[in-house]
Amino acid sequence: MATSRVLGYLESRKNLTGAAGGLVGLVLTFTGVAGPYWPVVVAGLYGAGALIAPPERPALPGFPGPLEQLESVRADFGKLTDCLAGVDLPSGATARLAALTELLAALLEPGWVAEALAQDPEGVHAVSRAVRQDVPEAVDAFVRTRWWTRLTPGTEPPERHLERQLGALHEEAERLASALRDTEGRRQEAHTRYLEDRGG
Repeated sequence: MATSRVLGYLESRKNLTGAAGGLVGLVLTFTGVAGPYWPVVVAGLYGAGALIAPPERPALPGFPGPLEQLESVRADFGKLTDCLAGVDLPSGATARLAALTELLAALLEPGWVAEALAQDPEGVHAVSRAVRQDVPEAVDAFVRTRWWTRLTPGTEPPERHLERQLGALHEEAERLASALRDTEGRRQEAHTRYLEDRGG
């Protein structure tokens, strides 16, 4: 621990700047400017250099990049689909959920699809939020509300809300997929123009 601190100081900006000041002091000593007070001059210039050195910057934390984030979301999506397989849902909600999970699985597909999605931080956030928050919350709220509805019949069926929620989430995922498709389309068009301009 003490050794690493000493090594850290030896490599620090304060020490390096102070050492440069000390070297100036030695030059002054050898040229005869410092006179008999050369130790004070060398130490003073070292201290002055150490004082004026810029402060050390703390190392920034290594946050995961977009592709690493998608890898984590993909793992959570696998857990979510395993969990949803054991939930009894009405047929309409089951169909909507299947369409949504199919679209989310396509967006999380490893390879160039994930690379395209990783270029859109808002898209990564939207998929992450859908997998980790929106879909689990929608299904959990349905299961809880359905239990209470059995005790108090005559209220609005909870499957209507679930179907609406899953429909809204599917529309959001479709908009994201369309935006990614448009981005790839613009890239293709730009390459076409480049090749045509280069040939002309």
